[in-house]
Amino acid sequence: MSTTKKTTTPARTPKASTTATKAAAQAPEPEVVVNETPKITGPELKKKELIDTIVARSGVKKREVKPVVDAMLAVLGETIADGRELNLAPMGKLKITRMKKTTKAHIITTRLRRTEPQQTEAPDPLAQAAE
Repeated sequence: MSTTKKTTTPARTPKASTTATKAAAQAPEPEVVVNETPKITGPELKKKELIDTIVARSGVKKREVKPVVDAMLAVLGETIADGRELNLAPMGKLKITRMKKTTKAHIITTRLRRTEPQQTEAPDPLAQAAE
């Protein structure tokens, strides 16, 4: 004669489930952090426009500004390619977060941190140099 064994599963106590519900109800709401999407206000800045803007602000002749800008951009490009951080006021602090080489390009992802501009009543130093 065979006897069948009856298996029972332990019953959940309502006390345990209500305790978890109370704890969840008392927990503070999680804070959602929203990243701002940058708003593109105009077309990208090209080297020619950069040189023209520097000439207009400084009053120095274009033939003198162009080699300086070319040298500056070359140094900045080499520094970033080497993986070094830049800390150039008033531009800000540039930190490299990721570097990836592909067959056609070297992709460098960076973060640029800028402090809020200080309201000063001093005139632009480049404008003084031109006077």
